[in-house]
Amino acid sequence: MAVVGLGALGLPMAINLRRAGYRLNVHTRSRLAESSAELVDDQGPKVTCSRSPDEATDGCGVLLICVSDDAAVEAVLWGENGAGFALKPGSLVIDCSTIAPATAEAMAKRLAERKVHYIDAPVTGGTEGAKAGTLTVLCGGDTVVLEQARPLLEVIGGSIHHFGPVGSGQQVKAVNQVLVAGSYAAVAEAIALGQHLQLPMEQVVAALVGGAAGSWALQHRSAAMLADQYPLGFKLALHHKDLKIALEAAKEQQLELPITQRVLEQESELMQQGLGNADVSALRRCYPANPNQG
Repeated sequence: MAVVGLGALGLPMAINLRRAGYRLNVHTRSRLAESSAELVDDQGPKVTCSRSPDEATDGCGVLLICVSDDAAVEAVLWGENGAGFALKPGSLVIDCSTIAPATAEAMAKRLAERKVHYIDAPVTGGTEGAKAGTLTVLCGGDTVVLEQARPLLEVIGGSIHHFGPVGSGQQVKAVNQVLVAGSYAAVAEAIALGQHLQLPMEQVVAALVGGAAGSWALQHRSAAMLADQYPLGFKLALHHKDLKIALEAAKEQQLELPITQRVLEQESELMQQGLGNADVSALRRCYPANPNQG
């Protein structure tokens, strides 16, 4: 099979597929030497590093894509040396990127003209889930095609969910990112308040994480906010892109999402400060530091 996109999620996903016994052809726009070395050094069948998406798909019946945005997906499939031109009839494209539902539908339609199947399968669970193979996979597409993809999806994901036709997986991912926005922002505000009250915040988090205030963000990102250090788990700039997709979906339904809109604005401010490549938990930087600290 072919894997295109070896970023923070794509690389550990590829490693898990290799460990599961799949022989891989891989291609990535950046970090090729670093990513390929990590794959090649890992245990499992042979990995072939390809110079382009179409070369990666040579001899492969399945292409898994995990890239940053709509333009990147379109480039992988239909750009210069695009995989869409090289895939054989009956092949399967599994798109784990987070893109607009309309883009997923357009990719599926164009591939179908070449008798190539497509499912949108965005994931959630962060780099932790990608490394552990426990991602939640949100799928849209034909049921028969999904069942064809399921053995691969079960390698990268701990739970596979099917919501309907192509594009519905992306719609659910938009809902997910709205929830992520609210929960991260709430944890950032709570951390700021607790620190300004000079509370023992590690103890406070330990007390609250198992109660009604508990969340994935509180459990996994409060330590970063307390330390004011934001190693990459999910890039803030990518979440910002995802929130634009969610807000556009809401606009189409004549629905306002004021909390999501505010988080989008906060992320814009942080990106202007050079924090686009930091983890989303950098939202803590939107609130003043404890003046009594340090």
